Amino acid sequence: MTTAAHTLGRAGEEAAAAYLATLGYELVARGYRYRRAEVDLIVRQGSTLLVFVEVKSRSSSQFGYPETFVTARKQQLFRLAAEQLQEELNWTGDIRFDILAVTPGATGFRIEHFEDAFY
Repeated sequence: MTTAAHTLGRAGEEAAAAYLATLGYELVARGYRYRRAEVDLIVRQGSTLLVFVEVKSRSSSQFGYPETFVTARKQQLFRLAAEQLQEELNWTGDIRFDILAVTPGATGFRIEHFEDAFY
């Protein structure tokens, strides 16, 4: 059974991927999993930067801003997944961890992009 939150999350992730594509990022992976870690989007900018993206979608900021829900544990899991993917791809370039906060608005989704959100 699909919940409203699940539907919003998927739509938010789609909007985030489209947003990043308009900025010239190339999608490398979606829903990448390693052990208990999951990375929503992994994109590449040119041949030297790999970006691991956490997409946080919320219907409103009533209970807090979406970006504040990326916990220290989530960050730790992100780093673990990043290390694994770097090994798989033999990646020698730079990496970055971004957060995209997505909230629905009257004319579509509002997306706030937090580059280099944590390390």
